[in-house]
Amino acid sequence: MTDLLENRASIYTEVENYATSIDFPIIEPLVGVLLNQYARLIKARRILELGSGFGYSALWFSERMDETTEIICTDFTKENKLLAEKYFKKAGVKTKIDFRTGDAIEILDEIEGKFDIIFNDVEKEDYPEVFEKAIPKLRKGGLLITDNTLWCGKVAQKRKKDYQTAGSREYNRLAFSDKRVSSSILPLRDGITITMKL
Repeated sequence: MTDLLENRASIYTEVENYATSIDFPIIEPLVGVLLNQYARLIKARRILELGSGFGYSALWFSERMDETTEIICTDFTKENKLLAEKYFKKAGVKTKIDFRTGDAIEILDEIEGKFDIIFNDVEKEDYPEVFEKAIPKLRKGGLLITDNTLWCGKVAQKRKKDYQTAGSREYNRLAFSDKRVSSSILPLRDGITITMKL
Protein backbone atom coordinates (compact mmCIF):
# COMPACT_ATOMS: atom_id res chain seq x y z
CA MET A 1 0.00 0.00 0.00
CA THR A 2 2.97 2.32 0.48
CA ASP A 3 3.24 2.39 -3.31
CA LEU A 4 0.18 4.63 -3.30
CA LEU A 5 2.34 7.31 -1.71
CA GLU A 6 5.37 6.95 -3.94
CA ASN A 7 5.13 10.64 -4.86
CA ARG A 8 5.63 11.83 -1.27
CA ALA A 9 8.47 14.29 -0.69
CA SER A 10 11.96 12.80 -0.69
CA ILE A 11 12.52 13.81 2.95
CA TYR A 12 10.05 11.13 4.00
CA THR A 13 11.81 8.33 2.15
CA GLU A 14 15.15 9.60 3.49
CA VAL A 15 13.93 9.27 7.07
CA GLU A 16 12.24 5.94 6.34
CA ASN A 17 15.42 4.52 4.84
CA TYR A 18 17.47 5.71 7.78
CA ALA A 19 15.02 4.18 10.27
CA THR A 20 15.17 0.88 8.39
CA SER A 21 18.98 0.95 8.35
CA ILE A 22 19.17 1.14 12.15
CA ASP A 23 16.02 -0.92 12.81
CA PHE A 24 14.26 2.01 14.49
CA PRO A 25 10.44 1.78 14.68
CA ILE A 26 8.57 4.70 13.10
CA ILE A 27 5.01 5.14 11.92
CA GLU A 28 4.58 4.23 8.27
CA PRO A 29 3.56 6.64 5.49
CA LEU A 30 -0.13 5.75 5.52
CA VAL A 31 -0.25 6.49 9.25
CA GLY A 32 1.56 9.75 8.56
CA VAL A 33 -1.10 10.77 6.07
CA LEU A 34 -3.76 9.94 8.65
CA LEU A 35 -2.09 12.14 11.26
CA ASN A 36 -1.92 15.02 8.82
CA GLN A 37 -5.55 14.58 7.81
CA TYR A 38 -6.75 14.74 11.41
CA ALA A 39 -4.57 17.77 12.16
CA ARG A 40 -5.98 19.62 9.19
CA LEU A 41 -9.57 18.47 9.76
CA ILE A 42 -9.69 19.89 13.27
CA LYS A 43 -7.44 22.84 12.38
CA ALA A 44 -4.94 21.86 15.05
CA ARG A 45 -2.88 24.72 16.43
CA ARG A 46 -1.19 22.93 19.33
CA ILE A 47 0.10 19.38 19.05
CA LEU A 48 2.07 17.32 21.56
CA GLU A 49 4.02 14.23 20.56
CA LEU A 50 4.91 11.74 23.27
CA GLY A 51 7.78 9.82 21.70
CA SER A 52 9.04 11.66 18.61
CA GLY A 53 12.20 9.75 17.76
CA PHE A 54 13.96 11.75 15.09
CA GLY A 55 10.92 13.64 13.90
CA TYR A 56 9.15 11.47 11.30
CA SER A 57 5.64 11.89 12.70
CA ALA A 58 6.24 15.62 13.27
CA LEU A 59 7.16 15.95 9.60
CA TRP A 60 3.76 14.50 8.70
CA PHE A 61 1.92 16.70 11.19
CA SER A 62 3.68 19.70 9.62
CA GLU A 63 2.72 18.88 6.03
CA ARG A 64 0.82 21.89 4.59
CA MET A 65 0.65 23.46 8.06
CA ASP A 66 2.10 26.88 8.85
CA GLU A 67 3.58 28.88 11.71
CA THR A 68 0.18 29.16 13.40
CA THR A 69 0.63 25.54 14.50
CA GLU A 70 2.99 24.57 17.32
CA ILE A 71 4.31 21.02 17.73
CA ILE A 72 6.01 20.01 20.95
CA CYS A 73 8.19 16.96 20.34
CA THR A 74 9.69 14.71 23.03
CA ASP A 75 12.47 12.16 23.05
CA PHE A 76 14.99 10.79 25.53
CA THR A 77 18.10 11.54 23.51
CA LYS A 78 19.77 14.74 22.37
CA GLU A 79 21.05 12.85 19.32
CA ASN A 80 17.51 12.27 18.07
CA LYS A 81 16.65 15.92 18.70
CA LEU A 82 19.61 17.10 16.63
CA LEU A 83 18.78 14.66 13.85
CA ALA A 84 15.14 15.74 13.86
CA GLU A 85 16.12 19.39 13.64
CA LYS A 86 18.26 18.58 10.61
CA TYR A 87 15.30 16.88 8.93
CA PHE A 88 12.94 19.75 9.81
CA LYS A 89 15.33 22.26 8.26
CA LYS A 90 15.83 20.14 5.16
CA ALA A 91 12.04 19.78 4.74
CA GLY A 92 11.45 23.51 5.14
CA VAL A 93 9.01 22.93 8.00
CA LYS A 94 6.94 26.04 8.74
CA THR A 95 5.30 24.94 11.96
CA LYS A 96 6.80 26.07 15.26
CA ILE A 97 8.74 23.12 16.67
CA ASP A 98 9.65 22.89 20.35
CA PHE A 99 11.72 19.71 20.78
CA ARG A 100 12.23 18.71 24.42
CA THR A 101 14.50 15.94 25.63
CA GLY A 102 13.65 13.80 28.65
CA ASP A 103 10.89 11.51 29.85
CA ALA A 104 7.76 12.15 27.78
CA ILE A 105 5.35 11.57 30.66
CA GLU A 106 7.27 13.93 32.94
CA ILE A 107 7.21 16.54 30.17
CA LEU A 108 3.45 15.99 29.81
CA ASP A 109 3.06 16.64 33.54
CA GLU A 110 5.01 19.89 33.29
CA ILE A 111 3.30 21.43 30.26
CA GLU A 112 0.44 23.83 30.88
CA GLY A 113 -2.50 24.60 28.63
CA LYS A 114 -4.68 22.54 26.33
CA PHE A 115 -3.80 20.67 23.16
CA ASP A 116 -5.74 19.97 19.99
CA ILE A 117 -3.90 16.67 19.44
CA ILE A 118 -1.72 14.49 21.63
CA PHE A 119 0.07 11.73 19.75
CA ASN A 120 1.11 8.82 21.97
CA ASP A 121 3.96 6.55 20.89
CA VAL A 122 5.84 5.80 24.11
CA GLU A 123 6.56 2.41 25.66
CA LYS A 124 3.41 0.28 25.65
CA GLU A 125 3.51 -0.44 29.37
CA ASP A 126 3.12 3.32 29.95
CA TYR A 127 0.03 3.67 27.76
CA PRO A 128 -2.55 3.54 30.60
CA GLU A 129 -0.71 6.29 32.49
CA VAL A 130 -0.57 8.38 29.34
CA PHE A 131 -4.32 8.02 28.88
CA GLU A 132 -5.11 9.24 32.39
CA LYS A 133 -2.75 12.20 32.12
CA ALA A 134 -3.44 13.19 28.53
CA ILE A 135 -7.23 13.48 28.57
CA PRO A 136 -7.27 16.47 30.97
CA LYS A 137 -4.72 18.18 28.69
CA LEU A 138 -6.98 18.01 25.63
CA ARG A 139 -9.46 20.70 24.69
CA LYS A 140 -13.06 19.63 24.05
CA GLY A 141 -13.09 17.94 20.64
CA GLY A 142 -9.36 17.32 20.84
CA LEU A 143 -7.81 14.02 19.85
CA LEU A 144 -5.59 11.53 21.62
CA ILE A 145 -4.06 9.37 18.89
CA THR A 146 -2.19 6.26 19.97
CA ASP A 147 -0.05 3.97 17.84
CA ASN A 148 0.42 0.17 18.13
CA THR A 149 -2.86 -0.53 19.90
CA LEU A 150 -3.41 -3.86 18.15
CA TRP A 151 0.22 -4.77 18.93
CA CYS A 152 0.58 -7.37 16.18
CA GLY A 153 -2.78 -8.83 17.19
CA LYS A 154 -1.48 -9.75 20.64
CA VAL A 155 -4.13 -7.69 22.42
CA ALA A 156 -6.75 -10.18 21.22
CA GLN A 157 -4.77 -13.21 22.39
CA LYS A 158 -5.77 -14.02 25.97
CA ARG A 159 -2.63 -16.06 26.56
CA LYS A 160 -0.42 -13.06 25.83
CA LYS A 161 0.26 -11.47 29.21
CA ASP A 162 3.60 -9.71 28.73
CA TYR A 163 3.79 -6.18 30.09
CA GLN A 164 3.69 -4.48 26.69
CA THR A 165 0.60 -6.37 25.54
CA ALA A 166 -1.01 -5.76 28.92
CA GLY A 167 -0.33 -2.03 28.59
CA SER A 168 -1.90 -1.81 25.13
CA ARG A 169 -4.86 -3.93 26.19
CA GLU A 170 -5.56 -1.82 29.27
CA TYR A 171 -5.20 1.36 27.25
CA ASN A 172 -7.91 0.23 24.84
CA ARG A 173 -10.15 -0.74 27.73
CA LEU A 174 -9.79 2.76 29.17
CA ALA A 175 -10.35 4.41 25.80
CA PHE A 176 -13.65 2.58 25.32
CA SER A 177 -14.96 2.72 28.89
CA ASP A 178 -14.17 6.30 29.92
CA LYS A 179 -17.29 8.46 29.57
CA ARG A 180 -15.21 11.59 28.90
CA VAL A 181 -14.25 10.33 25.45
CA SER A 182 -15.39 8.54 22.28
CA SER A 183 -12.93 6.12 20.67
CA SER A 184 -12.39 3.93 17.64
CA ILE A 185 -9.60 1.61 16.52
CA LEU A 186 -8.39 1.71 12.94
CA PRO A 187 -6.73 -1.52 11.72
CA LEU A 188 -4.05 0.48 9.94
CA ARG A 189 -0.49 -0.86 10.24
CA ASP A 190 -0.29 -2.01 13.90
CA GLY A 191 -3.53 -0.39 15.01
CA ILE A 192 -4.33 3.26 15.73
CA THR A 193 -6.74 4.21 18.48
CA ILE A 194 -8.42 7.56 17.89
CA THR A 195 -9.94 9.08 21.03
CA MET A 196 -11.96 12.31 20.99
CA LYS A 197 -12.57 14.26 24.15
CA LEU A 198 -16.28 14.96 24.57
